[in-house]
Amino acid sequence: MFDPITMKLNVDPLILSALQEDITSDDVSTNSVMPHAQLGEVDLICKQDGMICGLQVFERVFTLLDETSSTDFFAADGDAVNKGQLIAKVRSDIRILLCGERTALNYLQRMSGIATYTYSVASLLSDTKIKLLDTRKTSPNNRIFEKYAVRTGGGNNHRYNLSDGVLLKDNHINAAGGVKNAVLMAKEYAPFVRKIEVEVETLDMVKEAVLAEADIIMLDNMTHEQMKEAVDYIAGRAEVEISGNVTKENIAGLIDLGVDYISSGALTHSAPILDLSLKNLHAVG
Repeated sequence: MFDPITMKLNVDPLILSALQEDITSDDVSTNSVMPHAQLGEVDLICKQDGMICGLQVFERVFTLLDETSSTDFFAADGDAVNKGQLIAKVRSDIRILLCGERTALNYLQRMSGIATYTYSVASLLSDTKIKLLDTRKTSPNNRIFEKYAVRTGGGNNHRYNLSDGVLLKDNHINAAGGVKNAVLMAKEYAPFVRKIEVEVETLDMVKEAVLAEADIIMLDNMTHEQMKEAVDYIAGRAEVEISGNVTKENIAGLIDLGVDYISSGALTHSAPILDLSLKNLHAVG
């Protein structure tokens, strides 16, 4: 759940921007059939099995449009939900319910889909000490929502943005003239509280990273045999992360390597939405 300060400073502006995208002047469909205020209620229905996530954001869409809107929830973020289940009832002016419907559902479906997919992947690592990480491969202006959904599904967040940590990738290494130079330059520039992570693609790069005393070494797009050799060479002198096209279908084959982290961009860029719908709109009062 987002705390009040995060909600006001970081979440509300994004929701308002999404609403502004959908309503540039007025909602001509709603105003055509509902010219006057009328209190109404609508049901939030789950249309497939999965994990629900984003209920606070869903509710906030309607309260930003009308602070008198209210929502009764029958589930909480992280709960398993089933097809046909009633998740919530929303009460507000019918005009508010109609014009906020799509934005509210877009957030909830996307976040629930990511939580559902992340849970299915994280479950495959449940008997290990490996931490499942997301990446920065998020949709623009939705990172705060998508990374929250990963946590809800049982995953962990990698760095939030470029200001959050040092990760020296191939182009950083090329710009610096090699792994050793890149790590040493990062140690000189970055605050001492920051860990230095470096992405490597060959055993020679692994050896450079170890000699430069990188804190975390990311093995990127290497074969299983190459990764095994790299982990044996590192031998605990740095934490080890695996990355590169990791999905639910292939992650089980990486468990035997004994690494600390496995990161997967698929958690956010490839998770399908969870199908949800607002139904049974009717006047009340």
